[in-house]
Amino acid sequence: MGENAKKERTVRLPNIFEAVLPILVMMVLMIYGFIGGGDYTDAHMPLVISIAVACIIGGICGHSFSDMLAGMLDRLNATMEAILILCTVGILVATFIMSGTIPALIYYGLDLLTPSLFLPVGCLMVSIVSLACGSSWTATATIGIAFLGIGAGLGINPALTAGMVISGAYVGDKFSPLSDTTNLAAAVAQTGLFDHVTAMISTTAPTFIISLILYTILGLNIDTSNFDASVATDLQQALAEGFNLNPLVLLPIAVIIVVCILKMPGLVGIAISVGVGILCTMVFQGMHSVSDLFNTLHYGITLESSNDLANELLSRGGMDSQMWTINLILLAVAYGGALERCGCIETLFGKLKHKLHSVGSLILATLLTSLFCDATMCDQFLGIGVPAPLYMDKYDEMGLGRNMLSRTLEDCGTLWAVMFPWTGCGAYQMGVLGVHPFAYFPFAFVNLLNPIYAAITAFLGRNIFWADGAYTNILGKTKMHKPAGAPEEAHELAVKNLNALREAGKAPKVQA
Repeated sequence: MGENAKKERTVRLPNIFEAVLPILVMMVLMIYGFIGGGDYTDAHMPLVISIAVACIIGGICGHSFSDMLAGMLDRLNATMEAILILCTVGILVATFIMSGTIPALIYYGLDLLTPSLFLPVGCLMVSIVSLACGSSWTATATIGIAFLGIGAGLGINPALTAGMVISGAYVGDKFSPLSDTTNLAAAVAQTGLFDHVTAMISTTAPTFIISLILYTILGLNIDTSNFDASVATDLQQALAEGFNLNPLVLLPIAVIIVVCILKMPGLVGIAISVGVGILCTMVFQGMHSVSDLFNTLHYGITLESSNDLANELLSRGGMDSQMWTINLILLAVAYGGALERCGCIETLFGKLKHKLHSVGSLILATLLTSLFCDATMCDQFLGIGVPAPLYMDKYDEMGLGRNMLSRTLEDCGTLWAVMFPWTGCGAYQMGVLGVHPFAYFPFAFVNLLNPIYAAITAFLGRNIFWADGAYTNILGKTKMHKPAGAPEEAHELAVKNLNALREAGKAPKVQA
C-alpha cells in the first residue's frame, strides 16, 4: 500500500465500562438536577453531554464521527413524522380551545358526571377517543384536558385524574391500527399488524378491566364531604361568559374521530380537524381576524377570565408550546442512535439471551430491556425498536409467535415510557396535563399493571402465542388458531423448534 493510503479502522464493541459510561453520565446528571437543589431540572443539557460522551466512546471503539452522526441521523429520520404530528397537535389543542370544543366538554361534563362515576366513565371515554384517533398524545391533549377540568370542578386529585387519562389514552393507542407505536412494534417484530393487535388484547384487555374496577372503587370512596359545588358552578359560569358553548362546537371532536375511522393518515386527519375547528371559531366565537387566528395557532391561548381555574386549564396550546418537547425528543433520539451505533446496547444485552431458557425468563428479559431503553435512551420508539433484533431469534428458538414478541415490546416499551419525565412521552404528557409523571404514574393502573400481568402469566405458562398459531389461554388450555405473520424461513424454523419442544414435553400440546 502507498504512503498516503488510509488506514482501515478497526471497529470493536465497547467493554462494559465504556458501554455504561454514557448512560451513567446521563443518569447522574438527571439525578443531580432533581435533587441537587439547583434551578435546572430539564433533560436537555444532560442529553447533550451524554451524546458527546457516547461519540467519544464510539471514537475509542473505532467509529468515525461521521459514522456516529449517521447513526443519530438514521434514528432522527425515523421519528420525523412524529415530530410533525407533535407540531400539529399543538395547533390542534389551540383550535379545540379557541373554537369552544374543550370548554364545552368541560361545561357539559360537569353536568353529567359525578365524583363516583367520573374515573371509570372518564377512562372508558378517553380510550374510545384514543382508539379512534390512534394517538394517546391527541387524546390527552383534547379530551384529556377536558377531563382535567371536569375533575378539578368535582374536587378530585389532579394526579388521580391524570393517571386515569393516561390509562385510557394508552389503551386506545395500543388497540388502534392507526397508532405509530402499534405499527412500529408489528414492523420490527416482522408480524402482521392485526396479529399484533390481537396479541395485545390478551394482556391489555384484562388490565383495562382491572383498572376500571379499581377506578370504580376509588370513585365510590372519594370523600365528597369537602366537595364545594361552587367550584364547578363558578367554572361553568366563567366558561359560559368566555365562549359560545352550543353543542355544535363539539363538531371538531366528531370530525377527528370520523377521519380516523376512515383510516386517513394522522397528519391529514388532524389538519382536517384543525380546519373544522377554525371554522367553528369564526362562526361561533366571532374571531375573524387572520392575524388573531395565526397568533393563537402559533402561540396558543391566554385566557383572562374571572376564574383562575379556567385560566389555568385553558391557557395552553399552539405550535410554539411544543418546542420544548420537540427539542427534547430530537436530543433523546440522537442519544439513543449514538448508543446503538457505538455498540453499547449490544455489549450490555447481547450475551443475556443465551442465558434465557424459559418463556417466562424471555418475556421478563424483553420487558426489562424495553424498560432500560425507555429510561436510558429517553424514547419509546427505542424501547420498542432496540430489543426486537436482540431477542427475535430467541423467540423463534422457543417456538413462539412473532406477535408474542411484538406484544411484549409494547407491554413495557410503550406503556412505561410515560413514567419518566425525561423521555419524549413523559415530557409531552407532563406539559399537556400539567402533572409530573411521578405523581400520576401510581394512578395510571393500565400502564402500571400491564407488564406485571404479562410477566406473571408467562412464568405460569399462560397467555402464550405459539408459532403454529396455537394459543395457551389464561386457564392453561391450548387451542389452535391462525398463525401470526412472520418471515417464511423464520416461521418454519420456529414451528420445527416448537414441535421438538412438544416432543420433549417442554411445550403444551394442542387440545381438541
